[in-house]
Amino acid sequence: MRPATDADAAAVALIWYQGWRDGHLGHVSEDVVSVRTEASFRSRAVLRVADTTVAAVDRDIAGFIMVVDDEVEQVYVARAERGSGLAVALLARAEEMVAGNGHEYAWLAVVAGNARARRFYERNGWIDRGPIDYEGATDGGPAVLIPARRYEKRVSVI
Repeated sequence: MRPATDADAAAVALIWYQGWRDGHLGHVSEDVVSVRTEASFRSRAVLRVADTTVAAVDRDIAGFIMVVDDEVEQVYVARAERGSGLAVALLARAEEMVAGNGHEYAWLAVVAGNARARRFYERNGWIDRGPIDYEGATDGGPAVLIPARRYEKRVSVI
């Protein structure tokens, strides 16, 4: 794992777009889907390089995390790497980063209907703290509200 570079943005965008669709289609409104275009993921990936850590398998970007302050904003792995343990390693790195940012607890939002992701977080010690309306960014437009669940995990002792 390493910090992302500008050269990684296209690979991150593709993994993010595909993974987002896999986890969100059928679980969020068409208003949200309509702003989550492939182009939107490309532009957001470029803007978020500084917040991104990537993992490579055979020199190809196979997954990434985005961490800001105490929030684990994104955890995605390429479809071919699902079940390989890469997501567990990425999540552990995200937890370390939140602790390194000086926080006792990390949090993340997962769309309520994404049962696969919710089971993954729960298996890794995250606790469902209830419903939230997560404010999702758009490409210059108004934020979109996404019904989600807030998960938390203690990552350090302060």
